[in-house]
Amino acid sequence: MSQAKVDRYKEEKVNRKKTVARQKRQSILVKCILVLIVAALIVWVAFSIRNWIVNNTPVTYTYVNLDPITNYLSGLSAQ
Repeated sequence: MSQAKVDRYKEEKVNRKKTVARQKRQSILVKCILVLIVAALIVWVAFSIRNWIVNNTPVTYTYVNLDPITNYLSGLSAQ
């Protein structure tokens, strides 16, 4: 081996712990980012499906005659 290769090997050996630690941090960071992206996609799909269902569901109206209650309450305040 040439002297340059020996020097490079010694330098790599000295910095091996730092290099391995940096690679682990980068790997964890990439995994976290991927999890966030997948979670955002799942939320977006769920929200889109919910909006589609809400927009395509017919609206039903219920009419209530409140005249008897209004008359009763106005009769109480008149006394």
